Amino acid sequence: MKILDRYLIKQFLQTILFGLLAFLVIFVIIDLMENLDDFIDQNVPTYFILKYYVVFIPEIMRLMIPVAVFLACIFTVGRLSNQNELAAIKAGGISIYRFMMPFLITSVLVSIGAIYFGGYTVPEANKELVYIQRNYMKKDLAVSGSNILFQDSEFRIVSITSYNNRNQQAFNVSIQQFSEADKTVMIARKDALKMSYDSLSSAWILTKVIERKFNGIYETIVESQSDTLRDLNFLPDDILRKQSKPEEMSLTELMNYADDQLASGNDPTRILIAYHSRISFGFASLVVVLFGLPFSANKRKGGLALQFGISLLVTFVYLVFMKISQAFGKNGVLDPLLTAWFANIVFLFFGIINLLRVNK
Repeated sequence: MKILDRYLIKQFLQTILFGLLAFLVIFVIIDLMENLDDFIDQNVPTYFILKYYVVFIPEIMRLMIPVAVFLACIFTVGRLSNQNELAAIKAGGISIYRFMMPFLITSVLVSIGAIYFGGYTVPEANKELVYIQRNYMKKDLAVSGSNILFQDSEFRIVSITSYNNRNQQAFNVSIQQFSEADKTVMIARKDALKMSYDSLSSAWILTKVIERKFNGIYETIVESQSDTLRDLNFLPDDILRKQSKPEEMSLTELMNYADDQLASGNDPTRILIAYHSRISFGFASLVVVLFGLPFSANKRKGGLALQFGISLLVTFVYLVFMKISQAFGKNGVLDPLLTAWFANIVFLFFGIINLLRVNK
């Protein structure tokens, strides 16, 4: 049995790697054709074009691992079935469940690796990718250190026109305080030309401050050269994180960001969906193998061409299920955890039905 297991695992892994390589080439070519005008118009140096695609590869791999695993499952088992090797294996007294074990074990290991890869390796690469897009391709400039608006607490909103990451200084800052009795009523506002963080005193220092206090129709204005604030609930690193996209955050950073959003009175649903989706998408490799193995174990008319077409259709349906569930989740209809796992649950259910119906 060990010889057969090694043979199946080798064929399975080789097909996965071939599929990933094929998808990488296709995606890079398509993206190059799409961004070629931007590279030329912005005079992006060749080095950064090459670096762009080097750091783009991890994101492509993250997206294509489940598809490559599913195609590898279909092709490997389908070829064994069409060449009557699977019939010979069954004739040797090996059940379909025992035959599936090498594929399932391999898929579990691939899924675990995909979760870590997508949760920590890909975000680091995406940071470099977004940096090149913003600084050399002039994309997404609106969120790159400018026009930052966030809720610091349940009753406080902070607005920053621009932020310098290197010296940790914010410019044209507005801090608005609202009434605890009525969140629509502003009771105070501080406008500062500059705000910098003092790590020794763990406080934010405002420069050239105009403070307004509102009491009904009355307004009090006080001007000062500086003001020290120790009750703000964010640090310089938090401002950097607020500028980051979810795809730039690791799993740990996503969960910390969700906790910060909840603590400040914001809705963390979208962040939680991104967090759980990162994990569920990693396990998609195992789910699609459970779905695809029983289907490909039976010999069908049309051979591998038909199985390839069906696998593409299944992949499309899977992605549609995922997008639909995420839309419901973001609107608050579904719990974030159920939103992320909905597509996997549906496909796992149909996979179990196929497994029970397969010719043992």
